[in-house]
Amino acid sequence: MRLVRAIVAFFAAVLAVSVAAQEPYPSRSIRLVIDTSPGGVTDLFGRVVADALTPRLGQTVYVDNKPGASGNVAADFLVRSAPDGYTLMIASGGGLVVKPFLERGLTFDVMTDLVPVFNVAEVAHILVVPASVPAKNVAELVALAKAQPGKINYGSAGIGSPPHLSLELFARIAGVKLVHVPYKGVGGAMPDLLAGRVQMMSMAIGSARPYLKTGQLRPLAAGAKHRLANLPDVPTAAEAGVPGWEMSAWFGIFAPRGISPEIVRALNEKLQAVVEDPTVRQRLSDAGAETVGGSAESFAERYRADHRMWGQFIRETGIRTE
Repeated sequence: MRLVRAIVAFFAAVLAVSVAAQEPYPSRSIRLVIDTSPGGVTDLFGRVVADALTPRLGQTVYVDNKPGASGNVAADFLVRSAPDGYTLMIASGGGLVVKPFLERGLTFDVMTDLVPVFNVAEVAHILVVPASVPAKNVAELVALAKAQPGKINYGSAGIGSPPHLSLELFARIAGVKLVHVPYKGVGGAMPDLLAGRVQMMSMAIGSARPYLKTGQLRPLAAGAKHRLANLPDVPTAAEAGVPGWEMSAWFGIFAPRGISPEIVRALNEKLQAVVEDPTVRQRLSDAGAETVGGSAESFAERYRADHRMWGQFIRETGIRTE
């Protein structure tokens, strides 16, 4: 199967180069595949990017939501597309880099069939507890967990999801035993978290913000290297006493294998202009995100580094989806 895909990709690349030699890029509309349903964070970021990229490329960039199979439907569609720059995908890296370690029967190789083009933004996770939990800071939470080993539950968006891996990492660093309660998405976990049936969670600030405002959730630490602009009073994990606990969901643009380096560079330059636009920055900030940007090479290195790190972590902890 991989040999056949490689042959198809080779001839598609040859055809793409031949066509590219005859016409400037881009000369028609561009499809931006989104690996989730409309309304989610990835969808929001994709639409912001598409809107801002359209005038900069002089061609319409339209979104095409292809949810399903934890993002595999969209990724499979991308890798089967011609590598000509007219089909791209935006996805959250947390799900992509761990797929080979948690899923069987993938129809694509996340490290060879997907070409990183641009790192749009990242959303740092924050550690939250419901108002019913007495811990007012991380030290008190750790003390509570050590006093009740195996009694403190945490929710996640599912096995292998960023909220799951995040708190498995937290538990290892803090030296506590926690109980994982997986749900189908962050939204599915919220009722039990707010009611105190699960006592903690690692989640994106955008998902937590409504409940932080009402006081139903209390933020204890940010899984970032620096304090978050939207939560300046919340300490970083290092400041809170758990150095090494960092978790953020980054969102990037990918192309199929075989795309020419020239098109990647052209897209990267235009996308850099997009994230430097004050209006775009504000729209992303309102969603709890910080723009990233940078070269395609730096994005590719981050992609590889996350793949190595989480792969090793999953092997060491024995996390399984079955």
